Amino acid sequence: MLKVFSHYLPSHTLQQVLFDALLLFLVVLGTVIVLAPPGVPDWAVFAPSALIFALLMVALNTAMGLYRPVLQRCKRQAFARVALSLLVSIPVAYGVFGLLPWAEMAPHSLQWTVVLLLSSLLLMRGLINQRQASSLFSPRVLIIGTGADAAQVYRDLTRPLQRSVEVVGFLRGGGDEKLEVDARQVLPTQGLLDVVRTLKVNEVIVAVRERRGGVLPLRELLDCKLEGVRIVDLSSFFERVQGQVKLDSLRASWLIYGDGFRQGLVRTFVKRVFDICAALVLLILAMPIMLVTMLLIVIEDGAPVFYRQERVGLGGRVVRVIKFRSMRRDAEKDGKPRWATSNDDRVTRVGRVIRKLRIDELPQLFNVLVGDMSMVGPRPERPYFVDQLAREIPFYNVRHCVKPGVTGWAQVRYQYGASVDDAMEKLQYDLYYVKNHTLVLDILVLFETVRVVLTGEGAH
Repeated sequence: MLKVFSHYLPSHTLQQVLFDALLLFLVVLGTVIVLAPPGVPDWAVFAPSALIFALLMVALNTAMGLYRPVLQRCKRQAFARVALSLLVSIPVAYGVFGLLPWAEMAPHSLQWTVVLLLSSLLLMRGLINQRQASSLFSPRVLIIGTGADAAQVYRDLTRPLQRSVEVVGFLRGGGDEKLEVDARQVLPTQGLLDVVRTLKVNEVIVAVRERRGGVLPLRELLDCKLEGVRIVDLSSFFERVQGQVKLDSLRASWLIYGDGFRQGLVRTFVKRVFDICAALVLLILAMPIMLVTMLLIVIEDGAPVFYRQERVGLGGRVVRVIKFRSMRRDAEKDGKPRWATSNDDRVTRVGRVIRKLRIDELPQLFNVLVGDMSMVGPRPERPYFVDQLAREIPFYNVRHCVKPGVTGWAQVRYQYGASVDDAMEKLQYDLYYVKNHTLVLDILVLFETVRVVLTGEGAH
C-alpha cells in the first residue's frame, strides 16, 4: 500500500495504472506513426499532449472503479464496471482527442482508431482484473500474533484479487493468546530481529492487542525499524487495507497522537468552494430529473413532494435536510422513528425507484448551498438514533467534527444499513474519512458515487 494525498492505494493498482497509461501512450504514438500524413504532427507538441491524453483516460477509469478488484463470483459487478468505463470513456476520449492541438491536421480515421484501441485496452483490463492480482515487488510480511486478529490480518492480506504480499509466517507474541491460525505457519520461537534478517522481512504487522507485561518485544521492534523494516499496528493496518478505522482496535491515544484529523482554515475554505461549485453544476444537470420526480410523486401519492427531517450535523447541531418524499404520508403516524429497511412497506412505488437511484437525495444540494451540509462527508442521522448510537458505539460523535455529506466514503464502500451493527460498520469508514479527508478523496468519492448509482452496487 502507498499513501497518496492521505489516501491509501494498493501498490499493484498503481502498477496497473502506470502500465496502462504507458501502454496507451505507446498505442497512440504507434497509431499516429502509421496513419498520420508525413509531417503531422509536430512531435514536440504531440508527445506531451498524447501523454496527457493517456494519463487523463487512465485517471478517468480509475475513478470509475475499473482498477478496483472484484471477487471472481461477482461477474455482474465486473461487467457493470467495464460497461460503465466504456460508456463514459468513449465519448470523452473522442471529444478530448479532437481538442488536441494537432488533431485538425490528422485524418478522422486516426481519431476513431485511437478510441477503438482504448476500448480494447479497457476490455482487456476488465478481464485481467477478474483474475488474481499480482505485484512486481511483493513485500515479505511477518505477522506477530496467532489469535483472531492475526487470522483476520492474514485473510485480508491473502483474500482473492488483492494478494500483493508474501506472508512468511506468524510469530507468537507472548501471553496466553489462543491459536487461531494454521499451526504449520507459526515460526519457531526465537529473536524477532533474527527472524526478520533470516527471512528477509520487509514489514512486521503487530496483531496483538495486549501490550503490557512484556508481551511484545518492544526493543526488538525498535531494532527492526532502525534497520528499515516497516512496523504496522492493527489500527494502521485496517486503515490502510480496508479503508476503515476499526473500532475494536482503536484507542483514544491513537486518535490524539496519530496523524490526520486536520481541520485547518485552508482545507475548510477549499472544501466550501468545491461544495458550492459542485452543487450548482449538479443542480443544473439534475433539474430535469428533479422536475419529473416531483410530478411522479404528486401523481402517485399527492403533495407534499419534499420531506424535511431533522438530522445531526457539524458539532452536533441539528439541521433540517430536504429529500424527495419516498414514503407514504402516514409512514410515521405514531411519531416513533424507525430504521428504514431495504424492503420497507412504507415506501411508495416511485419512492422505491428514486431511493434505488439515489434521486431522493438530490434536494440536499440546497442544504449544501446554504452551508448545512457538504457534498462529501458522513451521512447525517436523526437525533433519536444519534443518541442511541452514541450510547452504544464508542467514538460515534467523532463523525460530527466535519459537515455531513450528500454522499460519503461509507456510502460507496458499504451496502445500505438499517441497524446498530450496520451503523458501527459504517462508522469505521466515516472515521477513515474524517481522519484522511482531502479534496482528492472528495473527488474520488463523487466518482465512486456515480459508479455505485449506475451499477447498482449497494443500492437500497
